[in-house]
Amino acid sequence: MPHTPHILLVDDEPNIVMSLDFLMRKAGYQVSIARNGTEALEAVSQTPFEVVILDIMMPDVDGYQVCRQLRQRPDRAGTRVIFLSAKSKEEDVAEGYAAGADLYLTKPFSTRQLMAQVKLLLPATS
Repeated sequence: MPHTPHILLVDDEPNIVMSLDFLMRKAGYQVSIARNGTEALEAVSQTPFEVVILDIMMPDVDGYQVCRQLRQRPDRAGTRVIFLSAKSKEEDVAEGYAAGADLYLTKPFSTRQLMAQVKLLLPATS
């Protein structure tokens, strides 16, 4: 049976979470949701996700910290991280990649572009 890619959405904006959750499920992905960095770290420690879509500005642990902690786990080495953030300055983007992101998209973003990128980042299923 083919494996269904599992995606973690981390954002404290309900509208973004709802629309992405809908699109991802429609595309056939399994989706989990974390509303802040603490929830994201808990989810990542319990479940291996193929892709984590991560907001940066969150009330507790920011996205950079979540990404760094994820990158320190050898058992999560295959997890792809996409930052989705309103922080669009060059240094913010650079920090995102320095923290270990595979991709950095700025808000407002194109959902079509995001879906295409997710597909590209997913490991090819043989």
